[in-house]
Amino acid sequence: MAIEAATDPISPAVAPGALAWLTAGRVQSSLGMAATRAMDGPNREQERLQARAPEMELIRQAQAGSRAAFDALVRQYEQQVLRLALHLTGSEHDAEDIYQEAFLKAFRYIGNFRFECSFYTWIYRIVTNLCLDQLRRRKTRREDQSVHVDHSGDEIDLLSSVSDNRSFSNPDRELDRKILGEKIQAALGKLTPRERMVFELKHYQGLRLRTIGEMLNTTEETAKNTLFRATKKLRTQLAGLR
Repeated sequence: MAIEAATDPISPAVAPGALAWLTAGRVQSSLGMAATRAMDGPNREQERLQARAPEMELIRQAQAGSRAAFDALVRQYEQQVLRLALHLTGSEHDAEDIYQEAFLKAFRYIGNFRFECSFYTWIYRIVTNLCLDQLRRRKTRREDQSVHVDHSGDEIDLLSSVSDNRSFSNPDRELDRKILGEKIQAALGKLTPRERMVFELKHYQGLRLRTIGEMLNTTEETAKNTLFRATKKLRTQLAGLR
């Protein structure tokens, strides 16, 4: 602000005393705005903590042995957990197994929850680790990552379940879409399990890199670098597609 005051042209109609008062007013105004911005951070944090209060109370009750409280947490997140597991594994059977194992682990280790993150982040961390283990096992068995199976073991096409009611929809377009989907899945299958996990959490789940890093027990910067490698590989694999 001192530089701004020094470079302002002084009008003859404005007395030096008045200029000093105006400058001081600008400084006070700027200080007030800075103070307001500084207060916004704590206010937002306070609002976030207040919004999480009911959930935190459920966790405390669950830690004290309340099965009803834990069941309430399960009901709050079960659909999100199942969708995440299904999307990351592409298998209904694996998703159901991971869903059950994730909540069993959560129940077993709820006493270790330290309120350093949200329950959402904590349960997602358990799910992503279980999915990573499953993807690694598939890599070891050299399974085809583009093949998806339902609970009975039959192959399914996830894209075929997406309806297309547009007036210009036609068999040729459906075939092109199916082929494109298969190529994308094949390209995803060539990523390392961690690269695929980060890419899908970011682009399909819409999570922030900081949250992804927390879920994978790593840093935001590491998650960012992993995403960069995954994106580069996918661009190379899909370079011929439009």
